[in-house]
Amino acid sequence: MRTRTAFTCTVVLVTASLLGVAGCAGNDSGGDGAAAAPRTVKPVAGCGAGGWTDPAGLAPDRKPARCDKGAPGPRPLAKKRKLTVATGTLSAEYVAPLQVAVAKGEFAKEGLDVELKVLPTPDALPLLARGDVDAQWAAPEAAVMNGIRGGFDIKWVAGNFSPDPTSKSGLWVRLKNGESADHVEMAGRKMGTMIGKGSVIAYPMDTSLKKHGGGLDRISFQQLGSADVLTALQNGGVDSAWLLDPVWRKVDGDRKYAFLGGQPLGEPLGGLLFGPTLLKKDPDAGVAFLRAYIRTVNTYFAGDYKADPAFVAELARLLKTDEATLRATPSMRMDWEIRAGTTGRLQKAYADAGVFKGAAVPEAEAVDRAMYSEAVGHRL
Repeated sequence: MRTRTAFTCTVVLVTASLLGVAGCAGNDSGGDGAAAAPRTVKPVAGCGAGGWTDPAGLAPDRKPARCDKGAPGPRPLAKKRKLTVATGTLSAEYVAPLQVAVAKGEFAKEGLDVELKVLPTPDALPLLARGDVDAQWAAPEAAVMNGIRGGFDIKWVAGNFSPDPTSKSGLWVRLKNGESADHVEMAGRKMGTMIGKGSVIAYPMDTSLKKHGGGLDRISFQQLGSADVLTALQNGGVDSAWLLDPVWRKVDGDRKYAFLGGQPLGEPLGGLLFGPTLLKKDPDAGVAFLRAYIRTVNTYFAGDYKADPAFVAELARLLKTDEATLRATPSMRMDWEIRAGTTGRLQKAYADAGVFKGAAVPEAEAVDRAMYSEAVGHRL
């Protein structure tokens, strides 16, 4: 039996650009270089068949996995772990499950002392790979995939969210004479975005552009601050833009603009990344973290969480934003699972954008569903 070792874990969860992402991978090792020992997976009360969905399911109307409220129940670690969770922002809605898990004591129930800390994504990735940082709230962006191909011991271990079908967060264009949402010529246009070509948003952006004669290799980019993207679109500085929640509300219904598409429905593009510490040295802590995260989703974010005014008010306080801003957009579909083939589709978009060259990283080298599977009692 593997001996548990008490030590302090530093977990850095970094939100990447728009989406945020992260999860938990599941190899168990008694030490560096040791063969991974199989972990025992037991049924979990409150997490039956609905606690797991087939990763191959890509239907836009798929329902995310759910356990009962309060499930999976806590299983406190034998020794308390201190986890420092860094995120690129503490105000984005996709970080809300982490904020709520801390505020409601869900991590504490697992024997985890979690501190949320802001840390830029570029600073976290090499630390994660070296084991100086244990986790990253981010996404499998081009830099991550290039790092894995170069030998980084990093896995995408849990998802974060997919958009509500009524959301129009995504690619917007200012129409020219004779154009409509059904017919827009995107080749040669300038796009304003605060997200570079190496972001996971390259995948849905490339899909939308190709439907209208464009593509990431046929448009030019102007990187702008979050407060400047909408202004540039409205004043003609750029003629298309990727608008986030709730900014797109400013142009929705205006016939001068058209929405061309956003993040695929039912497919999370971000979540939790783990490095060698939680993947191999202390997977118990990794599973415990995921158990608390999943329980938080099932308890507080299982459905239309914005239908509860009191909870919206609580989220506004945690995210330090106003309630009207939160209410302006539909609830996100929080989803800890990872769909099959997402990393392949992302890498294709990175290649189209010219930021990823050579052979693609196989999914098995980039994704590990074992820890979230264990957390809900599903045997792979």
